[in-house]
Amino acid sequence: MSDKTINELLEDGFNTTHVDAAVKHFQNMVADYQRSEWADASAKGGKFIEAVMKALWVHAGEVVPKGKDFKVGTVIDSLQQKPAAAGIPDTIKLTIPRACRFAYEIASNRGARHDADEIDANEMDASTVVSLCSWILSEMVRFSQKGLDLAEAKKIVEGLMRRKFPLSEEIDGRIYTQIGHSAPEVALGILFEIYPKRMPKDELVKTLKRHEFSDNNANVALVRIKKYVDVDEQGRVRLRNTGVQKVDELISEASEKKAKKKR
Repeated sequence: MSDKTINELLEDGFNTTHVDAAVKHFQNMVADYQRSEWADASAKGGKFIEAVMKALWVHAGEVVPKGKDFKVGTVIDSLQQKPAAAGIPDTIKLTIPRACRFAYEIASNRGARHDADEIDANEMDASTVVSLCSWILSEMVRFSQKGLDLAEAKKIVEGLMRRKFPLSEEIDGRIYTQIGHSAPEVALGILFEIYPKRMPKDELVKTLKRHEFSDNNANVALVRIKKYVDVDEQGRVRLRNTGVQKVDELISEASEKKAKKKR
């Protein structure tokens, strides 16, 4: 199941159109947040919430109102008022909508609540919105995939956030990263880009060679990253928490260097 895209995971429980919109807005929100564009990140979070509530409304058997007739608050209230006889799960009826209401309140009023002589709260607002949206998306994945626990769903969503990091990219299935300088560091950056998925050892070697490391350096790198990864019986590699922490450090270093170049 982990080989499915997040869209495919969500489509097992929700309407494709609204799933696609929600994932797109979520990715755009994360990209803005990673560029420290706080207001834009919050605004994209609001669009994500709108797409989520449309998905929940359709799941409840209703038709989404057109254009300006659609109101997030109205849909949340209407869902909560659904009778028990309707058989709508609490996750759809109450849990996700409550989180959506709070996130939407922050996203829709960014900056409006703060006095001119107060500290700029946009970053705090954006951080809260991103965290709530991540939880909402995780809960939707968990609900769509019956039997999947929230921790695993959260890992899938975290993987989506990491794949959007601007220091890495994917071209026709080939991974390229600016994270790290040595072969072991770049190997971790490559695995970080696809996290929480695994990559076969031979594919990781090929990817390192595409980063202009020699065959010997690429193979030695696999030995040197052992404490940061898990290797399954098929020889497929996945980052452990220690690896994620190490890459976070490398990303911070790379981001600081990019920032200095722009000055």
